[in-house]
Amino acid sequence: MSQVSNPIFSPFTSLGRKSIGSLSFAFSLRSPATPSPISVRFPVSPSSPPPFTRLRFTSLRTMASHIVGYPRMGPKRELKFALESFWDGKSSAEDLQKVSKDLRSSIWKQMAEAGIKYIPSNTFSYYDHVLDTTAMVGAVPPRYGWKGGEIGFDVYFSMARGNASVPAMEMTKWFDTNYHYIVPELGPDVKFSYASHKAIDEYKEAKALGVDTVPILLGPVSYLLLSKPAKGVDKSFSLLSLLDKVIPVYKQVVSDLKSAGATWIQFDEPKLVMDLEAHELKAFTLAYSELETSLFGLNVLIETYFADVPAEAYSVLTSLKGITGFGFDLVRGAKTIDLIKGGFPSGKYLFAGVVDGRNIWANDLAASLDVLHSLEGIVGKDKLVVSTSCSLLHTAVDLVNETKLDIEIKSWLAFAAQKVLEVNALAKELSGHKDQPFFSANASALASRKSSPRVTNQFVQIAAAALKGSDRRRPTAVSARLAAQQKKLNLPSLPTTTIGSFPQTMDLRRVRREYKAKKISEDDYVKAIKEEINKVVKIQEELDIDVLVHGEPERNDMVEYFGEQLSGFAFTANGWVQSYGSRCVKPPIIYGDVSRPKAMTVFWSSTAQSMTKRPMKGMLTGPVTILNWSFVRNDQPRHETCYQIALAIKDEVEDLEKAGINVIQIDEAALREGLPLRKLEHAFYLDWAVHSFRITNCGVQDTTQIHTHMCYSNFNDIILSIINMDADVITIENSRSDEKLLSVFREGVKYGAGIGPGVYDIHSPRIPSTEEIADRVRKMLAVLESHVLWVNPDCGLKTRKYDEVKPALSNMVAAAKLLRAELSKAK
Repeated sequence: MSQVSNPIFSPFTSLGRKSIGSLSFAFSLRSPATPSPISVRFPVSPSSPPPFTRLRFTSLRTMASHIVGYPRMGPKRELKFALESFWDGKSSAEDLQKVSKDLRSSIWKQMAEAGIKYIPSNTFSYYDHVLDTTAMVGAVPPRYGWKGGEIGFDVYFSMARGNASVPAMEMTKWFDTNYHYIVPELGPDVKFSYASHKAIDEYKEAKALGVDTVPILLGPVSYLLLSKPAKGVDKSFSLLSLLDKVIPVYKQVVSDLKSAGATWIQFDEPKLVMDLEAHELKAFTLAYSELETSLFGLNVLIETYFADVPAEAYSVLTSLKGITGFGFDLVRGAKTIDLIKGGFPSGKYLFAGVVDGRNIWANDLAASLDVLHSLEGIVGKDKLVVSTSCSLLHTAVDLVNETKLDIEIKSWLAFAAQKVLEVNALAKELSGHKDQPFFSANASALASRKSSPRVTNQFVQIAAAALKGSDRRRPTAVSARLAAQQKKLNLPSLPTTTIGSFPQTMDLRRVRREYKAKKISEDDYVKAIKEEINKVVKIQEELDIDVLVHGEPERNDMVEYFGEQLSGFAFTANGWVQSYGSRCVKPPIIYGDVSRPKAMTVFWSSTAQSMTKRPMKGMLTGPVTILNWSFVRNDQPRHETCYQIALAIKDEVEDLEKAGINVIQIDEAALREGLPLRKLEHAFYLDWAVHSFRITNCGVQDTTQIHTHMCYSNFNDIILSIINMDADVITIENSRSDEKLLSVFREGVKYGAGIGPGVYDIHSPRIPSTEEIADRVRKMLAVLESHVLWVNPDCGLKTRKYDEVKPALSNMVAAAKLLRAELSKAK
């Protein structure tokens, strides 16, 4: 990648972009007659001045309302396309910067026009906000060759994605969400320096538009606790020992924000909701005591989210010096309300997160008001601020773009833009200016959802209820099953496979798009997909891969594809949510009871199997992953919905087996991310999640091999539950996380089933050599028996290109053959 002369986060003067055009910002109105929002849009173009002034912002923003953060991708994924165009060399850095600036200004203006008082800045990111913090403090790993100065796109994107010579930094799940962050790599020799002025640049950028924002920084303690020891650093190294080194950079950032005119600063400290040890809690006291002098003259908010704040952490947090307000998630952390009622520091602001930032259901405004009124008497009306429970990054952008969504279901929903309006409506009511039409429309929508017959299926409810308290599993031990399967499949040692998907080309996407739009016939569509499957099968046979996949050319997304064929699901056109970098997902909406009307994958899997004599995997998404990667109904416990999905997948598994598919993969990529943040809640979740997986395959024969796949989470702490899933083979992400999965086996955990720790990172364009892959497999053989070890990539290949996939897989197969020869020689 060539060096970009402009720094990555500098302010820019030009709006607009030729290939995308000018954006518009919007706000929405409701009335009793129109429960769905009506969009009112104002164009923003390079030649037109802002359609309102600072004075107008001030007059509107009198209510105590706050948004923790907002989606970055844009209502139509404008940032995604701009990023990928830049990465492909089809557009310049300036083009990318222009699109980004348009998106930021549109968001700020939208919030200002809606009447939000505390508008966030520095929530935008070109890839990831944790990586932005790494850039801010100059913690660039030495392998990227950074020599100092403002960090530019070349270094930034090399850290995120890797490059031709060095791999990317590790990526893992952000708490219990489907968002991924880039894990900082730190050690005792790290030299922090102020290397990105993004926070200041964005604050100034908003201020130039007449919007005074609250700059948001990932707090220093959470940043360190979210990091990992760099390669070569002892795993016992205390990351918090670096607090004294990183605080000076934070002081410089705060000083610059003060000089730029900021009056509020928000520090996100989400680690406070975790089970922390005494020395970790003490670090918060030390950090903010050290920052106190720098923060003097500023209003400072510390924001927490995703769960209850434990009592000890609450005590530490509310005792911090120099802090003006405290933000809490009162949706997923409702128990925190009891702590607040038990004592809240006098004169401090409470930012009450009553509007859910993690789901898409319309807020129950009446219930939220009850909570807010109960808090008013504790903290005082002038100190209570209505807020979202967390950043709206985790929800879809704007419901007004859903022109084809069922009208009744649409009335039950609120995306990010609508949640901004909900926050402001609640704040207005607290100040004595209730928007009665808005509240009436909300009450009507909630009543409609509660009484709608499309939500409940009595037969599904009865079948799922029968699973409670049961223990469904295959009756034969895994060792006996593996022997029976090997007799049938006759695989070599160190068998090779891939995880499921193959590259989704532009032509393939076009075929699916045209079929969906009814521009081509079903016969033409089936013919095109069969040709793609045949191509993928031939590629794998030429590469000499042992267990094949059909490449999933008919699938848009591993969850949405199944949701479209299950009852109880609804789908959006533009309900995209960022997963990592430019990668977005469009979660289905589970609004009712789930069942399977007919077979979903049998035709395509059978077709693929007919094209080869090698084993062909049937590819399914597991119930826990479908649940965790959907917007889930909030009117019944999550485990009940999961059992319903498990029964539907069970029917599909058994139909695949009847069709002659002898290897069936049931992906549970998201099992770990659904783990509650508090240890006290782990056992219950793992019990029903693992049981849900076992339900899907408890009825198959011993000779049918059940695979599962997991990726991009820390699995070491749930390895016993993974074993309890009782899969015959598990493929699991390993290479990007620096093979830390293997440490659990070095520590003595015995795993008797088949296992394929990933041998290369598919989220990077880098192609690993045969010897590099062989070295990885040798490390695996040091802790795992050769007869259980599989060789496979970290994850599916849909985001890669064929000129990357073919050589990487060729090297992978060559490495497996090399090691087979070594093992044979050793015997």
